[in-house]
Amino acid sequence: MTFPTSAAMQQAVALHQRGELAKASQLYDAVLRQEPDHPDALHLSGVLARQRGDAGSAVELIGRALAAGGEKAIMLCNLGAALQDLRRHEEALASFDRALSLQPQYAMAMCNRGNALRNLERFEEALESYGSALRMQPAYPEALLNRALVLQQLARHDEALDSFGAALSQRPGWAEALHGAAVSLLARGDVEQALEGFDRALQRRPEYAEAWCSRGGLLLRAQEAEAAEDSYRHALALRPQYARAQLGLANSLRALGRKDEAIAAYRSAGEMGADAATVGYMLASLGAQDAPSASPSAYVTALFDQYAAKFDRHLQEVLSYRTPALLADALRPHVAESLDVLDLGCGTGLCAPLLRPLARRLEGVDLSPRMLEKARELELYDALYCADMVETLRTRPARYDLLAAADVMVYVGELETVLAAAWSALRPGGIMAFSVETGSVAEGYALQASGRYAHSAACVRAAAAKAGFDVLALDSCVLRRDAGSDVQGLLAVLRRSA
Repeated sequence: MTFPTSAAMQQAVALHQRGELAKASQLYDAVLRQEPDHPDALHLSGVLARQRGDAGSAVELIGRALAAGGEKAIMLCNLGAALQDLRRHEEALASFDRALSLQPQYAMAMCNRGNALRNLERFEEALESYGSALRMQPAYPEALLNRALVLQQLARHDEALDSFGAALSQRPGWAEALHGAAVSLLARGDVEQALEGFDRALQRRPEYAEAWCSRGGLLLRAQEAEAAEDSYRHALALRPQYARAQLGLANSLRALGRKDEAIAAYRSAGEMGADAATVGYMLASLGAQDAPSASPSAYVTALFDQYAAKFDRHLQEVLSYRTPALLADALRPHVAESLDVLDLGCGTGLCAPLLRPLARRLEGVDLSPRMLEKARELELYDALYCADMVETLRTRPARYDLLAAADVMVYVGELETVLAAAWSALRPGGIMAFSVETGSVAEGYALQASGRYAHSAACVRAAAAKAGFDVLALDSCVLRRDAGSDVQGLLAVLRRSA
């Protein structure tokens, strides 16, 4: 039986637009049986396949449409979207660029180009593309939302909030924009507003697993572990293989002291694809496997990125944090002024006001970009580096007179590697000062349930001697309070021997 393909296509498109995908698919297939190279039927079959979650078939079908009917901007744009679904971001970018070469004022292709650049972490170029899309189509909520997500990635949260707000003015109650704004509010330290934002997003879209997960993270950081557990379980009920939510659930169970459940949850997180080094580290902190020689970089970066906005206030008001001042007091008998100083693990710059009077030049290094943004606002550092501490030391031989590390060695178990790198970065006679926790460790070092290492005095002395340092001071002290108890530690002042 034959029939006019034009009439069938019109009917199929109408069904497709009404969301009756099964009926539309049947008609597209009927057209293709009669005319296998029909460009529009191939193209729209590809669009429908992508809507059903089959991006591979979408790429194949739209590719056939392009071969059969010549390049059209809309086909290239939809091909790029399917390639993005497959994480083939370079190919997607090329497809969007081809679409724009045919239709330069194609706002959707320009916005999607921004998405490809965002996925490639070419953030400034992504912002330019979103800006171009908005100039073409000012009332474009998707471009506003995606622009906000890039600004968020760049830690430009005030600008991100403006863009999320503009998206919401175009599409009130949009769950994705409410969630994004809440993430930026949390990054700024506005915890109550952020929680309200997550809750509003979930009122609009109760099946929003990412918002449940973000809400769980906020509650866990607020030390409401039971409520956090509940949020993470909601996320996992909606998306059972959600590695981020499973890791958050494990962290909640650990905070609640439910050790065996936490161990099982961490193992499940690893099976789902959570960062293997972080999972192994947390299992080691619970005694479920051997501890590594240092905390994983990804773990430390994530830990401090999330605390950047309220880090100083939390340390000083909640934990009675004293380490920078104690370290400065320990240093004074052993150093002069006008020194070249490197603040190791500088964080938000709590040590900077104490080190600046000693420094001819003050530099800082930290793994957390968001911490460094806060440190930069102080305008006390001559240079700041987002890098690994050991690698930074190794690449700067004999550059410094003083190295300071407040509350940094708690993320290092085996001290010899760090101290050897420090020795090479110091000039002869240079000083290194740092703190360690002692916990209940009698000898050597141990990873504690807190996820921080403890070191014995003998361990510090042995590592210092092996690296070529003389121990000028190694004094017991209380570094801070945690959960109502004093955290005992040591302040070490070492001198590089000749």
